[in-house]
Amino acid sequence: MTGLSTVLIVVGLFLAGGVYSFTKQKMPRGLITLLAIASGMCLVAGVLRIQGIWG
Repeated sequence: MTGLSTVLIVVGLFLAGGVYSFTKQKMPRGLITLLAIASGMCLVAGVLRIQGIWG
């Protein structure tokens, strides 16, 4: 596991926590959707780097 893949996964989990928190605070749906997409992209990129498929 490289440093970049670790950073991507940590950022993805951080953003996922933001999605959970913003949902509980009843923030606007567009903001929650944007955070969820960013979180998913970070997590997928981190996992793909670990598997050696990308990068």
